Amino acid sequence: MPPVTGLHLGIDIGGTKVLACEVDESGEVLRSTRRDTPDRHADPRLLDDAVTSAVEELASGRDLVAVGLSVAGLVDHDRVHFSTHLPWQEDDTLSRLTERWGVPVVMDNDVACAAVAEIVYGAGRGGESFLLVTVGTGIGGAIVHAGSVLRGAHGMAGEFGHVRVVPEGHDCECGLRGCLEQYASGNALVRLAGPGYADGPAVTAAAIEGDGTALQALTSVGDWLGVGLGGLVSSYDPELVVIGGGASEAGDLLLEPARRAMARSVVGSGHRPLPAVVVAQCGSAAGAVGAAHLARTARSR
Repeated sequence: MPPVTGLHLGIDIGGTKVLACEVDESGEVLRSTRRDTPDRHADPRLLDDAVTSAVEELASGRDLVAVGLSVAGLVDHDRVHFSTHLPWQEDDTLSRLTERWGVPVVMDNDVACAAVAEIVYGAGRGGESFLLVTVGTGIGGAIVHAGSVLRGAHGMAGEFGHVRVVPEGHDCECGLRGCLEQYASGNALVRLAGPGYADGPAVTAAAIEGDGTALQALTSVGDWLGVGLGGLVSSYDPELVVIGGGASEAGDLLLEPARRAMARSVVGSGHRPLPAVVVAQCGSAAGAVGAAHLARTARSR
């Protein structure tokens, strides 16, 4: 079958930004634009409008063929059931936006989309079994088995950030307490660094420059991340762990403490092979790239 031509957009809808990208068949981002994400308590239509504005900017005067949505939340391909950071809750997102835009729209969880990008274009190419863990505003996850994303019985597998690691720990926006993302995310990084750092990327940048406070915060986040990875590796026995999200830009400043803590935390340490822990290759646009690939392949079937 010949390749599907025309404009395919991937839109990554996260807790702080909406990133819309025009993506070609090789996974290259040709153009992009971004919008701020409305607060989770805002009217859901404000998020519809933000995403639509980004689509209209990239598609202006061109042949829009299909759109893929990468959504931070519990998604079953046509409905967003729950999101810690977005106003879409038990929301018929797909049908509403398909009608509004007049083109086919596909949708999946943001980390599942990022995992698709890593399978097709990135660190997971040629691999059969790996975990993708994204460390950004929160923590997301995806399980890849036999070269495909394992979605679970209801399409909701991979919520690694909401595994409870401290039963009576910090309150989490999801409604639980002591979730991993309260100790090993960008938000945790800002809290640990204290006043003077605007956000997670600012802490990461300062750590790369050698700032002692930022380095200490990043090491703590890496330690907690490794504790979480130990449990995941014990559960899934992957051949590879891929770390994505904004915090992964710190490279080994994050990954080295995570590797050490993972080795201490996994069952049977010293008597089993441990997976390599590597940085994702598709960068901050991975969710959008994977969503665009899903839109393109859905149209070619």
